[in-house]
Amino acid sequence: MESPQARKTGLNLPAGMAERPLQLETFSGSSQGHGSPMSPSKNMLRFKTDHSAPNSPYSPSLFSQDAAYSSDISTPPKPPRKVPKTPHKVLDAPSLQDDFYLNLVDWSSQNVLAVGLGTCVYLWSASNCKVTKLCDLGPNDGVCSIQWTKEGSYISIGTNLGQVQIWDGSQCKKVRTMGGHQTRTGVLAWNSRILASGSRDRNILQHDLRVASEFVNKLVGHKSEVCGLKWSNDDRELASGGNDNQLLVWNQHSQQQPVLRLTEHKAAVKAIAWSPHQSSLLASGGGTADRCIRFWNTANGHQLESVDTGSQVCNLAWSKNVNELVSTHGYSQNQIMVWKYPSMGKVATLTGHTMRVLYLAMSPDGQTIVTGAGDETLRFWNIFPSMKTQTPVKDTGLWSLGRTQIR
Repeated sequence: MESPQARKTGLNLPAGMAERPLQLETFSGSSQGHGSPMSPSKNMLRFKTDHSAPNSPYSPSLFSQDAAYSSDISTPPKPPRKVPKTPHKVLDAPSLQDDFYLNLVDWSSQNVLAVGLGTCVYLWSASNCKVTKLCDLGPNDGVCSIQWTKEGSYISIGTNLGQVQIWDGSQCKKVRTMGGHQTRTGVLAWNSRILASGSRDRNILQHDLRVASEFVNKLVGHKSEVCGLKWSNDDRELASGGNDNQLLVWNQHSQQQPVLRLTEHKAAVKAIAWSPHQSSLLASGGGTADRCIRFWNTANGHQLESVDTGSQVCNLAWSKNVNELVSTHGYSQNQIMVWKYPSMGKVATLTGHTMRVLYLAMSPDGQTIVTGAGDETLRFWNIFPSMKTQTPVKDTGLWSLGRTQIR
């Protein structure tokens, strides 16, 4: 069992006493009430200074030539791609919880980052750095998971009371509330039309917004809290991970029983990622007692490889641009690692978070990741090349409006 919460170490400064000279954004939406221990401070999602970061978000050496990117094995080896060791942006995220079983950060296809902080969900536009408070669940509930639809217009929120709420992200309006879970809903996953939700009640519910019922299917297979859920890229398979150390795979023909029950992990399975480059290739990561990234062929259930990372595996994400993946870690090194596949050679190891890196999301263009931790920061890292080129990224697109504010 993974520890949901860990005590912070070091100085506990009152809100506002830490050095935050770059508090540039203004809020839209109502302000959070005072007095609640989960109330985000006025510095929420403001820039922090990272003195070791490069002046430009795109280091000149960011995307050098990469030998593994070429399929011509007869060419001489080239230097590995250089990945900046420091984040190019750091944002304050007061009250970002240090709970392994929650999923509180997601980045939409419309370039808006959603973050669950206490009882609230905030939206941060990567295009203009504008912060909007989407909602406040009130003093009797809390945000446990968030997930954008693929189109990026609507966002689902799993709550501590077991609800699943659907919100219009642009209008900041709730459009639906669905029940069915008995306790907190810690993980959500959309495919093209179905929303899957996983809960501490051990069940997975499938919701179809086109019908009136609160859920259309219940998947019962885990013996403890469900903390990982990911649909395959073709929407045909759903992988689920739990605190029972199991990785289950479901499809449309397995309404009552999983088609695969993979039990090699020795700790909770939160980190799950399907390869966008090869069908039926699934990666999963285990918690503190396991520390391994395992690769599976879901067509036959065979384990293809296992790599001991040395630390609790909290998240996995596959690059859509190159055949690499990124993992984030907790005990004991709190690191971020970039791997080549299938060699599993290390491209980069990134450090900076002072607590376990529980949250991970990727930018729409697939070049940047954001990581979050109980140290109450969100850190933005440029780790992957663009889809068609490995030359340095020009200042047009994702960060063109925001980077000039970081000096």
